[in-house]
Amino acid sequence: MWLTPIWLILGISKALIFTISFKRLAGHLGSVTDVLPWIPLIDTSQQAQALKICRTIRLAARYTPWDSNCFPQAVAARLLLGLYGIPYALFFGLMRDTQTLEMKAHAWVSAGRVTLTGGASSFENYVVVGMFLAPALCPT
Repeated sequence: MWLTPIWLILGISKALIFTISFKRLAGHLGSVTDVLPWIPLIDTSQQAQALKICRTIRLAARYTPWDSNCFPQAVAARLLLGLYGIPYALFFGLMRDTQTLEMKAHAWVSAGRVTLTGGASSFENYVVVGMFLAPALCPT
């Protein structure tokens, strides 16, 4: 049921990434926090919903004619988790490729035990340089 809407959300996410500045987009990703990585806890029903979102985003990303890499997937996951009221953390990380010595950037989203986008080894391979939390987790 969600495959087509998520496919469209991935396209909109990709378009937003290319058309507006990160500074403007960042205001909609969540509340900015320091870079100490932590994962918000979620209950069993939220975990089940997060897993469904995860699977659908991965499936839809395979069938987009554009490159739906980690960043558009992270934006889509953030939108859907926000829609369902599931606490999340969106991370940005960097690593240096050992062969080419180039810096590589990566984005991933986690909610409880579920890493929705970016893969489970993101924390092992990348140094967290930015983190956004669900606004409900950061009272103003």
